[in-house]
Amino acid sequence: MNPLPVKIRVVFFNPWGRGLEQTADYLASLPTQAIAPFVSDPADAHLIGLARLDRDWHAECARCFDQMQSATLDFLPSLITGLEGLPVLASACAKRPPGETWWFVLMGQHPQKFAPALSPLCTFLKKNGARILYYAFDEASRTMPCFADLAPHLDVLIHDEAPLAHQNRLSPAARTLHRSWVANFPSFSVPFNDTPEAKIIFLGSQMGLTPHRQRQIDFLRTIFKDRFIASHDHSVSVSDRASLNRYKVGFCPEGRKFTTPAMARTHTDRPFWSGCLGLVPVSENSHEGGRLDELADADLIVRYPHADLGALRDACERALAVSTEDRRRIHDHFNRHETVGGIVAEAIAHHAADGLSSLRRSSMAR
Repeated sequence: MNPLPVKIRVVFFNPWGRGLEQTADYLASLPTQAIAPFVSDPADAHLIGLARLDRDWHAECARCFDQMQSATLDFLPSLITGLEGLPVLASACAKRPPGETWWFVLMGQHPQKFAPALSPLCTFLKKNGARILYYAFDEASRTMPCFADLAPHLDVLIHDEAPLAHQNRLSPAARTLHRSWVANFPSFSVPFNDTPEAKIIFLGSQMGLTPHRQRQIDFLRTIFKDRFIASHDHSVSVSDRASLNRYKVGFCPEGRKFTTPAMARTHTDRPFWSGCLGLVPVSENSHEGGRLDELADADLIVRYPHADLGALRDACERALAVSTEDRRRIHDHFNRHETVGGIVAEAIAHHAADGLSSLRRSSMAR
């Protein structure tokens, strides 16, 4: 007889959140949430626009955590909290229903926002049976001062940088996964488009529009003319992301503009957005080849060498020629394996399996 699935309740810390609340309630409130209190200059319309994009990006992460699924775990409706909800979280965790395991999920540099309370909060949560997962998709172990305080409390650390600083601060039982940031899309939330326009979309940002990138854009415009479309806004609104599946190819920025050694080898989340949308991702390699080589070897993205315009042209032409069957394979892979919800759900499931195996060994030893 199989045991009943473990009940998991995820609590996601979101800097845009308020008190502790159901994620669904928070998401429903976004259309009426004021942005101005969160920015330094409420009169700056551009700043308000960037802040709204950031808020909505984090909200989509929350949506991903609220829709996680597993063959072995029962994911309950998730919760979300901002700074003001942290004291309530501690109290609620201590009174959680029997049979529920709560996971406190942190991302990026967010733990630094409540650094003085971080270790006491984590200590209290762990004493009350909670688990803590940290998805550090930047150089957090070196650039986030409170990482050394957080590390001993972690049950799961998903990190992009390598090697980690303060590695010896992690618990021996902590599960670590070397994985960069991926797509904050709920899996298969955007349907596959069988008949996209044979065009290339570049979705970049003003911050990343270096002279090197501008040369590439100018070159592609010369070669592909109206089949190449470039957007230089910071991002695209969450409500508009699904519409990008009308294009066949996504030309994606990478992390070369970062100056730290680990980040220079990384990339943005755009290749993963593209794959989840059913576009063929085209991405320049980073200084040392980088994190996308495995996907390139599996023909799930198209890569080209740095600063090689001829190779960039050839890569785009190969991407435009990809068959519908292979694009469907790309769409399927990225939605199954390259989304934040899928990766976090799998990491929690592996941790739960580790705990069950340990419990069985202990029972047999007795």
